[in-house]
Parts: sequence; structure tokens; C-alpha cells
Amino acid sequence: MINFLFLSTLLTYSLNGDASLQIQADYVLVNKSARTLLLLKDNQIIKSYLISLGKNPVGAKTQRGDKKTPEGIYNIDFKNRKSKFHLSLHINYPNKFDKQRSFKDSLDPGGSIYIHGLPNKKLNAGLLIGSDWTNGCIAVSNKEIRDIARYVPDGTPIEITP
Repeated sequence: MINFLFLSTLLTYSLNGDASLQIQADYVLVNKSARTLLLLKDNQIIKSYLISLGKNPVGAKTQRGDKKTPEGIYNIDFKNRKSKFHLSLHINYPNKFDKQRSFKDSLDPGGSIYIHGLPNKKLNAGLLIGSDWTNGCIAVSNKEIRDIARYVPDGTPIEITP
């Protein structure tokens, strides 16, 4: 009961914006087929979001320009506040496995994969929500990317599943 009260207190403070008491995710799980991104802490879901993917969402990314979202285990390694999108969190794709697979087939695996908000200069950006429109990134609304950035510290593992 004490742990529940403590957790409730932390959630109350974090919902009121006290960043020092904000619960931090220790794992991000993306399910491409369900179009969901889950933030987890100690294997418990703390937040969930609907997402948009690359324009060619089925299958793992194998080369630059294929418009696929990668599949595998990576890390969120930095936040990019000067992005051409509202805000973005960099995913350290390609990993060792991705590089080996692509290089074996003489392909460039690409890079620059992010979780991001909507484009800064798109007038009808709201029309993008609910469709797959990125070049391989994971997209959410601007409000949601700000929320995710508060919960996800640099270094957090992210698993992207089919």
C-alpha cells in the first residue's frame, strides 16, 4: 500500500509539471503493426501513443531511401531541439546487425532515424496524423513528442518490432 501511495504521489507531482519527480521510462517499445509506442518503467506501461511510420512500413529497413522504419533494438541517444520537425529524439540506427546485413548485400543502411513531431513548415501537418508519411522515422503529434521527451532520458533502449 505504501508503494502505491508513493507512486500516486509521484504521478500527481509529475502531472502538475514537477520535473524533479517525473517518472522516467526505462524502455520504449514500438509495435509497427499495431502503430503503438509504449513507454515502460520496470516492465509496466506508463504511457502509450499512436504513431505514424515510414511510407513503406512492412519489413525492416535495409537501405537508405527504402522508406521503411527499422526493426531491432536500439537506444535513444540524444534529443534534437533544432530539428526540421517540432522536436525529435534520435534512434541510433543502424546497429551492428543492420550494418552487417546491408553491407553483405552492398547496400547503404541509411541513418537519421528519429521519433519526431510534425514538420515545422507544413501548413496542413494535422492531415499527416493517422497515416504513414515519414521516410522511415516514427512520428507523433507535437504535443506527444514533447511528452515523450519528458519521459525518455538519453540512453533509453528502444525496441522496434514488426
